[in-house]
Amino acid sequence: MAALRSSTAGLRASAASSPAASVPVSSSLLRLPSARRLRLPSLKISRSRPHRGAAGAAMMDTAASSYANALAEVAKSNGTLEATVADMEKVDRLFADPAVQSFFANPTVAAEKKREILVEISGSSELQPHTVNFLNILVDMSRIDIIAEIVKEFDACYNRITGTELAMVTSVVDMGEDDVAQIAQTVKRLTGAKKVRIKAVLDPSLIAGFTIRYGSSGSKFIDMSVKKQLDEIASQLDFSSITLA
Repeated sequence: MAALRSSTAGLRASAASSPAASVPVSSSLLRLPSARRLRLPSLKISRSRPHRGAAGAAMMDTAASSYANALAEVAKSNGTLEATVADMEKVDRLFADPAVQSFFANPTVAAEKKREILVEISGSSELQPHTVNFLNILVDMSRIDIIAEIVKEFDACYNRITGTELAMVTSVVDMGEDDVAQIAQTVKRLTGAKKVRIKAVLDPSLIAGFTIRYGSSGSKFIDMSVKKQLDEIASQLDFSSITLA
């Protein structure tokens, strides 16, 4: 990770020119440009991935943690933690698109071409300069393929530094800011955390209502969905004797 450490100064320099920003709890609901708007070249890419053994997974976790810690160190020193965590949420949502993943993971695509696409991403998503610089470092180091793991590790760094409890709220449709704020206050009261950060996920299978997952590794779960209610009703009914014509 020597190359990463040598790049930290560059990250810090770029972050110095970007003022800190206050990000509301509902920042994860920001609409981002889809991959279709990015001018991704048409590529024939194999979807298969090499098998990762236990040693390989451990190495990936270590690398992701190192990169995430480096970014968190820069963001903390420049007072941009809140803005940077919002940036990483945008990046996570963008790279969840298979087309974006395939493009940046493809070793036959030149790094210069990938950097060109990053310029488009940074402009349309309004990323901070040091976040863009960080993504460029990942491209240069051929580690952009572990961006999802880096985002998770950065979340953990942010939560640890700020004393924040992360709560994953899953619902059928986007929840209003008042509802999100009420959920945040409830989780704060249950956990005693200084702050609560909400990550929103959509899941049509819930039918209606919502679920909340929080605590260490998501160990605490609150289910307020209609799906749960229907499952409970179904479990209490016995239709085994009914024969359909």
